[in-house]
Amino acid sequence: MTRPQAPFRADTVGSLLRSDELKDARRRRQAGDIDAQSLREVEDREIRRIVARQEEIGLEAVTDGEFRRAWWHFDFLERLRGVEGYQAEQGIQFQGQATQARGVRVIDRLGFDSQHPMLDDYRFLHDTVSSAMPKMTIPSPSVLHFRGGRRNIDSSVYPSLDAFFADLADTYRDAVSAFYDAGCRYLQLDDTVWAYLCSQKELDAARSRGDDPDHLQRIYAEVLNHALAGRPEDLYVSLHVCRGNFRSTWISEGGYEPVAKTLLGDVDVDAYFLEYDTERAGGFEPLRFLPEGHKQVVLGLVTTKTGALEPVEEIAKRIDEAQRFVALDQLCLSPQCGFASTEEGNLLSEEEQWEKLRLVVGTAQSIWNRK
Repeated sequence: MTRPQAPFRADTVGSLLRSDELKDARRRRQAGDIDAQSLREVEDREIRRIVARQEEIGLEAVTDGEFRRAWWHFDFLERLRGVEGYQAEQGIQFQGQATQARGVRVIDRLGFDSQHPMLDDYRFLHDTVSSAMPKMTIPSPSVLHFRGGRRNIDSSVYPSLDAFFADLADTYRDAVSAFYDAGCRYLQLDDTVWAYLCSQKELDAARSRGDDPDHLQRIYAEVLNHALAGRPEDLYVSLHVCRGNFRSTWISEGGYEPVAKTLLGDVDVDAYFLEYDTERAGGFEPLRFLPEGHKQVVLGLVTTKTGALEPVEEIAKRIDEAQRFVALDQLCLSPQCGFASTEEGNLLSEEEQWEKLRLVVGTAQSIWNRK
């Protein structure tokens, strides 16, 4: 079967609202009322359903909705060698909301396990998709470092953070290779940190816990580039920059200018998913740092935080504004984030979610077919 090849004018960030059946099965599994296999059967059935729905809508890249995860990041990170999850003192603080209390810390040398469960998760998605490109989403390497910083990395294991970052880069290089060997040709790295580096509040928080954020964007770029160096030519890699997404709330604000030169100019990915659904993201001026011709910016102009549909003419107007700084051929369209970065999900209905994705597909067709 020949699948479409990225980039796609209409794309999706990844996570989808969990169905009531799936939420109920996860509750019953946690209570010990069903076994792991019974839960997986429900997950399989629900993933098949949402894959078919995405293809029906016309998306050329589809995901499993992250239906086997509770979190967009912890489920992956906890299964890296040398990382453990733990019960944190408090949840991550959003605007008037807090997540469940959870964290990860580094307790041993980092590495990627060839039996990582998300490899099988991808294989199931790959075998389920009929006509579109299956897309795998995992957290970016910087996510393991920024929020906890030095205090969540065992100093007896890594007296030097240089050694930590070197192992982190190697770990992700092995992960990228493993997903490719599993059949993945479209890999997305989800990353809140680049947006945090644009937020004075988050920079101050990093300094207050004893970390120096001034050089982090260069370090993170080097880690990413090492992890992606030498990847096969037919592996398309995107980076989604997220400003926080929990129960329709957010964390960071501030335009992309402080990181744009490094992020858009130096990080060796094929596309950047940038959130542009509110004024918190600033203007399109930072897009001037995107090299001409060979990289894409996927504009997140359709919000996943509410069910209200954006007017097509307003989306088109904003894409025209972005063209002052980057050519239309290097632009694509998507929602600004996933619909359920955690299993709780954002505050809109499942049907509103599908209408949002239909809006992305239909608007992209009208924009790029008008050329």
